[in-house]
Amino acid sequence: MIRGSIVALVTPMRADGAVDWERLRALVDWHVEQGTHAIVAVGTTGESATLGFEEHDSVIREVVAAAKGRIPVIAGTGANNTEEAIRLTRDAKRDGADACLLVTPYYNKPPQEGLYQHYLAVARAVDIPQILYNVPGRTACDLLPETVERLSKVPNIIGIKEATGNLERAREIRERCGDDFMLYSGDDATAMDFILAGGHGDISVTANVAPAKMAAMCEAALAGDADQARVLNAELEPLHRDLFIEASPIPVKWALYEMGLIDLGIRLPLVSLSEAAQPRLRETMRQCGLLEVK
Repeated sequence: MIRGSIVALVTPMRADGAVDWERLRALVDWHVEQGTHAIVAVGTTGESATLGFEEHDSVIREVVAAAKGRIPVIAGTGANNTEEAIRLTRDAKRDGADACLLVTPYYNKPPQEGLYQHYLAVARAVDIPQILYNVPGRTACDLLPETVERLSKVPNIIGIKEATGNLERAREIRERCGDDFMLYSGDDATAMDFILAGGHGDISVTANVAPAKMAAMCEAALAGDADQARVLNAELEPLHRDLFIEASPIPVKWALYEMGLIDLGIRLPLVSLSEAAQPRLRETMRQCGLLEVK
């Protein structure tokens, strides 16, 4: 039962776009030290859309090896081609992932029955815990609560990352699927309220740069300590906002570069944070104690 602050880990790259394996391993160690509860490797924030199959598998293998069983590793294995999703999920199981996160098939715009059959096919093909991932703002399709309810009856579909930011949606899924079906926020700005309303954790972009504070906030919310959770979340809110000043993971990779944790590498069609946006994010990072105040 994976709970708490789950970092949607960036994939560090060199300036030429090659994966920086040394930095990747260092980030995993840092997250373990900082108290992050679990890692998602090669999710949206990990630039899954621009990694080839072999790279995708290699990143998951490296993260699993670096974690050394200290915290769970969830592999991003979603695709808009069901056979590709099955292949990636099989590979993740082979390489030691604890669970898989599967985004809804993007661009195809499948109906609800298509979504149900897609997830059912992957679950039947690969015996590993699987987490649904609904982010209609990116995928142009919405996995509705009634479909989630149907899928929750599949034994190895254990939860959902709900990234709509709609707390009523989360409550409805909980009512339909029961307390044992894991609910993860995919929206940092509303994650605290999501957990206080019965969610089990946050698959977080903000945790990339403020892992200890995100872990503490999630722990407080899970314990029902709303006052402490609100105090901690108030300190994180500027990051929740400005790490999305441009399309993610552009801002968070730039922020990690400013912190000296990764090189300034990102793959086309994404580009580095615009010069116009840099002063605002840099000032937010200073306010949040991530950079020295000059």
